[in-house]
Parts: sequence; C-alpha cells; structure tokens
Amino acid sequence: MAKQKVAMLTAGGLAPCLSSAVGGLIERYSDVAPDIELIAYKSGYQGVLLGDSIAITPQMREKAALLHRYGGSPIGNSRVKLTNAADCVKRGLVKEGENPLRVAAERLANDGISILHTIGGDDTNTTAADLAAYLAANGYNLTVVGLPKTVDNDVVPIKQSLGAWTAAEVGAHFFDNVSNEQTAAPRTLIIHEVMGRHCGWLTAATARAYLQRNQHNEYVDGLMTNAGMKSINAVYLPELAFDLEKEAARLKEVMDRTGYATVFVSEGACLDAIVAEREAAGETVKRDAFGHVKIDTINVGGWFQKQFASLLNAERSLVQKSGYFARSAPANADDLRLIQSMTDLAVESALNKVSGVTGHDEGQGGKLRTIEFPRIKGGKPFDVSTKWFDDVMTTIGQKYKAA
Repeated sequence: MAKQKVAMLTAGGLAPCLSSAVGGLIERYSDVAPDIELIAYKSGYQGVLLGDSIAITPQMREKAALLHRYGGSPIGNSRVKLTNAADCVKRGLVKEGENPLRVAAERLANDGISILHTIGGDDTNTTAADLAAYLAANGYNLTVVGLPKTVDNDVVPIKQSLGAWTAAEVGAHFFDNVSNEQTAAPRTLIIHEVMGRHCGWLTAATARAYLQRNQHNEYVDGLMTNAGMKSINAVYLPELAFDLEKEAARLKEVMDRTGYATVFVSEGACLDAIVAEREAAGETVKRDAFGHVKIDTINVGGWFQKQFASLLNAERSLVQKSGYFARSAPANADDLRLIQSMTDLAVESALNKVSGVTGHDEGQGGKLRTIEFPRIKGGKPFDVSTKWFDDVMTTIGQKYKAA
C-alpha cells in the first residue's frame, strides 16, 4: 500500500479560525497517523497551480498548538476559481489554453497527494467540489475534505461556520470603543458597517454581542456616558425591508431627544440597489473571479451615511467598519471547540476516503457529519424570525419585516 501524503490549503477571505484549523489538522494527524507526510500549499489554490508549498516539519508539528493563539492564515490565502480559466491566465497562474482543473490535478498527482484539506467558505469549497469531481472523473485517486469558514455564517446546509462566533464577539468589542465617539460632538450619527455580502447573520450577531457586552454596565447619573449612548437605534440587513423616509424620521426623533444615533448596517444591505444605481449612472462596478461585486469598492456604509446624515440634521457623521479587525482575530473559546470537532472529523473522514465538507448538517437535524460536496453552496439567508434576533430588535425598539 502506497504511503499517504496530506496537503492542506486556506482560501478566500480571512476568518478567525484559519490558523487554528491548520494547527488542529497538524495536531490530529500527528496524534492518529504520525507517519503521514504533511504539506501546505501557500496562498490557497494559487499555490496548487504554481506548485508552491511548505513542508510541515517535525518542529512545526511540535509547536502546532501555538497556531490556536493567532489570527490570519499561517499558510496564506487567495481567491482563485479553478473553473475561471481566463482569470487564471490573466494572473499568470496557468498558460493560455490550459485547464486550471487539470493543472491542479496534475500538481496534486505529481506531489503524491492522496488527501487534500480545503479550509474556506462557499467559494473555496465549491471550487473544491469542482476539483473533486474532476479528480473522480479522470481517474485520480484523491480524497478532498473541506472545513467551512466564513464570518458571514452563510454556507448551506451548515448550521455554524468556523470563525463566525468570534467575528461577532470581536466586532462588538471594536464598536464598544467606537461608540464613545458619540461624546466627541453634538448630533453625531455613527454607522457601524459589518461584513455580510448576502447574509445579515454577522451584523445581527454583532449587535446582540454588543448589547450583551454592555447590559450590566454601571454609569454616573447625569453625565453623557450612559446606557442610551451605549445603545443601538437601528439594524439594517439584506433580509430586512425598510422605508427610508420613515426610518429617517424615527432616527431624527432619537437624535433630537438624545443628541446621537447609532446604526448597525450589513455591508450587503441595499447592495443590489446601490449597484444598479451606479451602473445606471454609467459606472463599471468591479467584480472578482467568482463574479461577486468587489464589495469594498461599494462602501455601503457611506451610502447610508449619505442618505441619513442630512435627513437627521446630523452635525457630524462617521462610518466605522469592523470587518478587517474582526476577521483577523484569533478564534475564541466557542470557535476553538467547534474547530476541534470539525478537524477531528475531517481527518477521520479523509483517512476513510470520504470526501465532502465537515459541518452540522441542517438537513439531518444538525448532526455533525461530512456533507456531500454537491449540497454545499453559499448565500444562505439569515432567518430574521429567530427568537434571539427578535429579542435584539425589541430591545432597540425597531419594528421590522422580512424583505
């Protein structure tokens, strides 16, 4: 029997789980199959196409537990779609006329890889699905097992993606400091833009974490630092409908009464309308290799600022974005437990030649299992009828309805 060789990669955007997931895979293989050779491809699928990899040495194995302390990715990320040949050629990853799937398959075969672990979101794992299908159809003997990471928590049918809990907690910490800007000038509007292209889960969860963080605060009566200043006055998600004029009137009443207003906005809220508005004006909206709008060029928070600042008669308005701060954090205790359960299952599945993505399967009662690749997709909407979100909206006094 040929000796097995395992490769891993991280891809897509960062999330507070990548470093820990890499460390967890190294630790688990070292525990259950210490003789298996491990490598990591640098910068995701780019490293596969270019043959750029890191050998996991005995010294790395000994210190793998240190990776649980850090954010970012110890092996690098990139956004590469293996079925987008034109983009791969443009970036110098393959030659004109080459099929990136074939180039990747040949690289894996030439490197002697029998197991590939992909750590990423829906784009990463749908690309892994494309690769796994190509490998199976063309006679390559290789098992592909993915782990789901995304701060958006929007992967179908996975109940909880790695890193999302941490991103919400860290985003709340970020805004806890930013909220003090309400004391910097009268009639201040602060818009907290949170990551979430299609799904408002992270914005909602960050709002909940922020409210929980401040619910037991004590204040000096009569001064400006008080419970009202630490409150939220509105939450806007892709899944929610709202009337701009009515909301502006409601927030103006808050501003008139308190001297400030605080809004949490998902970066995907009103995104389609903003893109349509810009394209109608003749602007070319940039998109990535997966066809997604490059959301950092849209500035959704800035759009909300433009709409609301004058209507609220704000003397000062600012947009603060917690995304890069939150997604680059090390995993918290809840995510560390989730990561361990998923990495342990990923290694078990890989050694048993079961391909798929590990996660709690909402289609099977939330059971932790290796979910078949064809069932994996992105864009899972946040269920705004969930009780904890209703509690958040009740606390902030905002009436809402699904879009």
